Amino acid sequence: MDYGLSFAVILLILPVFFVLMILVSFDTGFSPVFRQERVGKYGKIFVIYKFRTYHIKTHTKSSFGKWMRKTKLDELPQLFNILKGDMSLVGPRPDIPGYYDKLENEDRLILNLKPGLTSEAGIKYRDEEEILNQQKDPLKYNDEVLFPEKVKMNLEYYHRLSFKNDMYILLKTFSVLR
Repeated sequence: MDYGLSFAVILLILPVFFVLMILVSFDTGFSPVFRQERVGKYGKIFVIYKFRTYHIKTHTKSSFGKWMRKTKLDELPQLFNILKGDMSLVGPRPDIPGYYDKLENEDRLILNLKPGLTSEAGIKYRDEEEILNQQKDPLKYNDEVLFPEKVKMNLEYYHRLSFKNDMYILLKTFSVLR
């Protein structure tokens, strides 16, 4: 399902990809695709693709980048990660090294799953950046509140893994996109 649906969506929205690539290039002044190492299945590191939303020199988010993030269009290139087999449509959102790869005991079961384009935790915390910006100590809040809650939700997903649940999460994702 992952490959077929991702391939079909890419073909369907290919013109949108090209338009976004051009707009992002003009907006940030750099390569339109951002690449970053993330932790994947079994703790293996892979390179995730996103549309660039920050100016490299000024380290500030562009106005177009803010809109891209709000609408989640910056994540469209991850469809290519799915085609490469690094990701799935549904699964725990991939994190930077230092989080999922450091899990212990039962929490490590999450690493048996491919990271996903969407998840229950991703839906619940789709405004994570705004939540963190409201905190006095964002890193501490992430480490002590958000990350443990996401781990808990991803473990629940692991234990309820099913095609029906994945379809529910995909439909829920489309219903919350703005």
